[in-house]
Amino acid sequence: MAPVLYLIPSFLFLSPSPSLLVFINSLCRHTPDSGANEICQPEQIGILNSTLLSLAFVIGTILNGASLYIFWFCIRKWSPGLILQFNLALADVLVTPSIPFMIAYSSLSYWPFGPFLCQLKLFLLKANNFSSIYFLTLISIHRYHMIVHCTTKTWFKEAWFIKLVCVVVWLLVLFQGIPFFFILKTSEINNATQCLGIHQNDLLFSYFVWDMVMVSIGYIIPLIVSIICYSLLSCFIVRLNLSKKRAAKMKAMWMIVISLVVFIICCLPIQVTRITAVIVKLFYPEKCQLLYKMENSYYMTLTLVNLNCCLDPLLYWFLSKKFQDTFHVGRTFC
Repeated sequence: MAPVLYLIPSFLFLSPSPSLLVFINSLCRHTPDSGANEICQPEQIGILNSTLLSLAFVIGTILNGASLYIFWFCIRKWSPGLILQFNLALADVLVTPSIPFMIAYSSLSYWPFGPFLCQLKLFLLKANNFSSIYFLTLISIHRYHMIVHCTTKTWFKEAWFIKLVCVVVWLLVLFQGIPFFFILKTSEINNATQCLGIHQNDLLFSYFVWDMVMVSIGYIIPLIVSIICYSLLSCFIVRLNLSKKRAAKMKAMWMIVISLVVFIICCLPIQVTRITAVIVKLFYPEKCQLLYKMENSYYMTLTLVNLNCCLDPLLYWFLSKKFQDTFHVGRTFC
């Protein structure tokens, strides 16, 4: 199994060409304009979603701001694991500027900020989502190598290699998000501006195809990799004779649990609800009640994605003793 894992990062180099989305969109120009022959009219998103987003924004900003402060000012020497954790914290911060726009959009039920900020909002959301998933996957691979192959020299233990992989990840995330600046646009539906809403018919099919491709590359493959790594790591930890170090064993298991919770609870629901809502809109446009339920579910699961930013600092705590040491008396402000 180990030789296979050495090749896992190759999935990071897979990404559809930016021209793919433009091509797909050109195939859909026969689709009626947004709002034309609309069977299911847009509904208000509701105040609950705005409240939950506001709560996630405040908590996530505080926790991730503190995490970045600790990484940058309190930890002098970075190991490969700390480099990955710092990049994960950067990925979490990416979504912060977009949340106030999402709160306003949820409260007003229309987009008042123009097409560029709509494109930027979606770019930041996608960049946060995919970069978080990629770095969580890399952390799982790194932990597997550090614990299971602790006596074997591998590239995943080298700081230069981890830095190189991080650069590749950020370039990939940029490459995946740039197409939205070329084809995404706002639409007028019932005199209300929509920013990539489910009721924008002219973008629906292209976004569906793009989403299926990106979910496969950006979520399903990383999830499988992480489950394999953490399953092998769990089996290895359970077999270890750590009767005198029960605390260390429990710490490692909690790290695995939190990582999988972030992956499955925070990231999976939005993938399912988004694709399901688009399928309902594309193939069952007359089922309005079902569409409204899926649309509301999507906005609720969007809050779970932002909860991810609140849980990642717990991961840093279990992964890094240096991170824990900064909370000792007299070390809080470094």
